[in-house]
Amino acid sequence: MSVMDDGHQNFTLHKDLSLVVVDGETGFANGLILPAGPLREPVSEGLARAHAVIVMGDGLPDLGGFKGPIIRARLRAGNGTLRGKSVFAFAGIGRPEKFITSLKEAGAVIGGSRFFADHHRYRTDEISALRVAAGRAPLVTTEKDFVRLRPEQRFGITILPVRAVFDDNMAISHLLDSFVGAV
Repeated sequence: MSVMDDGHQNFTLHKDLSLVVVDGETGFANGLILPAGPLREPVSEGLARAHAVIVMGDGLPDLGGFKGPIIRARLRAGNGTLRGKSVFAFAGIGRPEKFITSLKEAGAVIGGSRFFADHHRYRTDEISALRVAAGRAPLVTTEKDFVRLRPEQRFGITILPVRAVFDDNMAISHLLDSFVGAV
C-alpha cells in the first residue's frame, strides 16, 4: 500500500482510498479552476471521486452535498524544540500567516520573516540573504519548503514539524480499517 499527496486528479494512478483535505476557513478559495483560481477541476467532480473529506481547522466549507464521511482534524505544530527561541521564519506556501501562527503556537518568538510565492524554488543567493537577515536567529521553515531546498542549502535550517490531530480518532480508524481489509 502506498500513500501519496496531491494525486487526486492523476487518473493514471489506481487509488484504493481517496481523501480530499480542505481548509475549514478558506475552503476551495474562489472555487475556480486554473488559471482563474487554484483548483485543477470543479469541486463537484473531485468530491464525486472522494471516499471522505477531511476538514482541517475551524469552519465548514461548502461541500456541495457531499454524502460521504466528513472528518475533522487540526494541525499540531512543533515538538518543543523552538519554545522560547527567537527565530527567522521563511516559507513559500499559500498561506504564510498560518505558518507564523503555528510557530507561535509552538512557542517560538518571531524575530523576522520572509515569504515567497507558493512552491518557490530557492536560489542559493536567496538562502544566503535569509541567513544575513536572520543574524544569529535560526532559520525555520516548513517541511514542504525544506524538501525543496538542495542538500547544500539545508545546513542550519530548522523544520517546524506538524501533524494532523483528528477530533475523532475512531472515525479515521474505521475509515482506514474499512479500506485496508479491502486491499
